[in-house]
Amino acid sequence: MVTQTNYSSSAPSNVDLIRHLRARIKSNGPLTVAEYMKEVLTNPLSGYYMKKDVFGSQGDFTTSPEISQMFGELVGIWCLNEWMHVDLTKKLQVVELGPGRGTLAEDMLRAISRFSDVRDSVSLHLVEVSPALSDIQESKLSGKNLDQIKAEAATKPTEAVSEGGHYKQCISKYGQPVFWYQSLQDVPHGLSCFIAHEFLDALPIYKFQKTDRGWCEVMVNFDDDNSCFKFVLSPGATVASTAFLQVAPDETRDHIEVCPDAGQIVQELCKRILSHQGFALLADYGHSAEKTDTFRAFKSHQLHDVLVDPGTADLTADVDFTYLRNMTEPTVPAQNVI
Repeated sequence: MVTQTNYSSSAPSNVDLIRHLRARIKSNGPLTVAEYMKEVLTNPLSGYYMKKDVFGSQGDFTTSPEISQMFGELVGIWCLNEWMHVDLTKKLQVVELGPGRGTLAEDMLRAISRFSDVRDSVSLHLVEVSPALSDIQESKLSGKNLDQIKAEAATKPTEAVSEGGHYKQCISKYGQPVFWYQSLQDVPHGLSCFIAHEFLDALPIYKFQKTDRGWCEVMVNFDDDNSCFKFVLSPGATVASTAFLQVAPDETRDHIEVCPDAGQIVQELCKRILSHQGFALLADYGHSAEKTDTFRAFKSHQLHDVLVDPGTADLTADVDFTYLRNMTEPTVPAQNVI
């Protein structure tokens, strides 16, 4: 899988991120694919998700909630049904990971709010790292104009995470309190409905390839002679291959992708549900440990080379649900993330 892509024929549209990636590679050697993904998608200064709205017909991809409000409303009704089976007398936290524009969350709250006897017992907790998307979500959920939200934010002093763990809050147009967090670990414990819709597929993956010298890690390097990023293979075992690669005796694939961040999140959800009750819905493109190279990019609703103009296209990889199911087993140790 050693490939390269030359972008020198046209000026790259995200020069700062390219320079940053090149500097990291020059200082420390090739990046893992996980490091590359994390930088490209969530670099605070120039990451793909950090500065703009990337969803819908004018963006790079569309998700189910953006097509019909029925999707989110049905998820809201499912949430109510599961809540009834647990304990309707307890307050419920609806926790969404990677809430996009906030469309799914708004549709869920709309459906739940039609039941007046429980709507005031619900709070919404959004795990979002993008300042731009969090403003769009607040506008969608509160009904305020986006320009108004930005203007209000500009008049407020910059503050760190609050004592409650959130970095911003508002009241939804349906009356529920809404809180934003940088990570799942910051969300308060309690009876919760966890939603992750097309979230896990954007988490960083490690890629491994079987060669005549054993399993090697696929890395991202920069070719100065041809002015391009390229995939290369590690000369042997790496920290990631030692920590995360577990090959079954009957494995027939010659290429494996592992997402330890997703495994860690699933383990955290399991601990919280066991300790405080609750339920979770994880919906994504995925497979059951049979697919190989699924790492790809989308730009303007078309497939795009993952190594060209990093930061201008969405990066994604299919979720290995067999791996995630294995992470829920009580005998599996907690995942360490490099």
